[in-house]
Amino acid sequence: MAEVEQEHSRCDAAVTLAFSVLGKRWNGMIVSALGGGASTFVGLRRAVPGISDAVLSDRLVELAEAGLVLRAVASGPPVTVSYCLTDSGERLLPILDQLGEWASHNLSERAGVR
Repeated sequence: MAEVEQEHSRCDAAVTLAFSVLGKRWNGMIVSALGGGASTFVGLRRAVPGISDAVLSDRLVELAEAGLVLRAVASGPPVTVSYCLTDSGERLLPILDQLGEWASHNLSERAGVR
């Protein structure tokens, strides 16, 4: 029994850690936008309507620190910066899709969203 409780505790800690990154507004949209391939900052700003430059910059740093996004600088002129998903970020895409599908079937009506 203690083994089962320990496993539940590990799972809860892992889910809490995942949602500490993914639960922040915009992060899922940024990861999803990068699922289509590498993008520049301006490209991401266009792909995620409503996000400010400051928030996008902060979120990209957080996602890079979490190992989901890679920032690449190409020497110029002009110097260009692009962002792409890491392998971990790529593996997250189908999970985000599944989570979105689950939420639309199980939470949207209760929350009054549709």
